[in-house]
Amino acid sequence: MSYDLNSSVDPARHADAGSRLRVGLLGTGPWARRTHAPALAAHAGSDFAGVWGRRPEAAAELARTHGVKVYEDPDALFADCDAVAFALPPDVQAPLAVRAAAAGCHLLLDKPVATTVAEARAVADAAARHDVASVVFLTLRFAEPTAAWVEEQAGRSGWFTASAHWLGAVFPPDGGPSPYADSPWRKTKGGLWDVGPHALSVLIPVLGDVTAVSATRGPSDVVQLALRHSSGAASTAVLSLGAPRAAAGVGLELRGAEGVFALPDWSDVPGAYGRALDALLAAARTGRPDPRGAEFGARLTEILAEAERLTAAV
Repeated sequence: MSYDLNSSVDPARHADAGSRLRVGLLGTGPWARRTHAPALAAHAGSDFAGVWGRRPEAAAELARTHGVKVYEDPDALFADCDAVAFALPPDVQAPLAVRAAAAGCHLLLDKPVATTVAEARAVADAAARHDVASVVFLTLRFAEPTAAWVEEQAGRSGWFTASAHWLGAVFPPDGGPSPYADSPWRKTKGGLWDVGPHALSVLIPVLGDVTAVSATRGPSDVVQLALRHSSGAASTAVLSLGAPRAAAGVGLELRGAEGVFALPDWSDVPGAYGRALDALLAAARTGRPDPRGAEFGARLTEILAEAERLTAAV
């Protein structure tokens, strides 16, 4: 890792980190308890250093579960850590990520990085300015076998079209909500912002960057995207968190000169999170930016913000 001599980062603080970086966790919600914290605790190449949360009692409980330090102040966690993992709402995550980068911490971000272009751009700019590595945890890009499948399809050419759907039953009309329903930002922003990044994270590396967007709303929080890509291919994505339970599901299909290819099933999300941390450590060690980093997260925010603007105008 290199350091900008004009920044406020103290190079000596990280000089002895070696290959085992100290990783702190911000957030104590369901994802933090079920995915982030267990994956950090199990990771063989880093040390889980501690937890900070907006609810001190929840932070203390999570820290106690994993035998790590609880922090009352995020800046104190930044001072003790080499990297920070985020399990926070996007608009809480973004300003804290900027502060963490300024403190010299590498960033393992959640999606979406932010829900405004300005905040997402601030995170990407801060990571670049302070020369810290960043990775956005996009499940399909780290879970297996989907991660390898995306890489395989990105090596093909002659794509014609693709269709994706991610229909979650987080807020179903025909039953109780999911364990992740107690999330004000998901209720406000819906499937476009919560699961839209997942669909885009597969479509873009295979078909190329999005060059044109159209969007329309359907029932509940359904948003349908129609996208044009730099390869010339067209794609669609139907996104929702309010699907009926019998209609819920995830799928993505690519069609082109070499045939039809369907996204495989995946599991082991904590394992995928561990591989995301592997990618962050590799970027920190080599100095080579990961293609799934904060810059990519900012680009996803730009696309989603444009889709939101178009649906609001209808």
